[in-house]
Amino acid sequence: MTASKGQVVSIRYTLRVDEEIVDQGELAYLHGYHNIVPGLEEALEGKAVGERVVVSVPPEKGYGLYDPEGVQVVDRAAFPPDAELAEGAMFYAEDAQGNPMPFTVLAVDGDSVTIDFNHALAGETLDFDVTLTAVRPATPEELEHGHVHDLHGHPH
Repeated sequence: MTASKGQVVSIRYTLRVDEEIVDQGELAYLHGYHNIVPGLEEALEGKAVGERVVVSVPPEKGYGLYDPEGVQVVDRAAFPPDAELAEGAMFYAEDAQGNPMPFTVLAVDGDSVTIDFNHALAGETLDFDVTLTAVRPATPEELEHGHVHDLHGHPH
């Protein structure tokens, strides 16, 4: 069995940016359902358990290019009164459809708060070292929901 659309693929990975490890661990995802960055999913297509994949993913196939328009200055009143605003703090806004939009606080200057909607790795080349550890068919429920469920189900 290989990594292909509708398969649950388990991987062990290390992610480096500019030769620095920024993330590592194990992950199970539903292949072909945009659960991981496109460039990595493309590199894993057709690979079997035990195979190792080392790939550099450009920003366009990772977390996108850095968009300067993603940086905005908003009024402190836009946050809950008890929100602890500090550089690096992460919050969520909602788009017009109610989808969560994560953002990071870049600076706080009096009543002005500079925020950034760009992903922390936007504009970065992602260097992955991945080993496939398991591949299995997705359950009908996983296919319907578009993501992997653990052994105990997945509450929605």
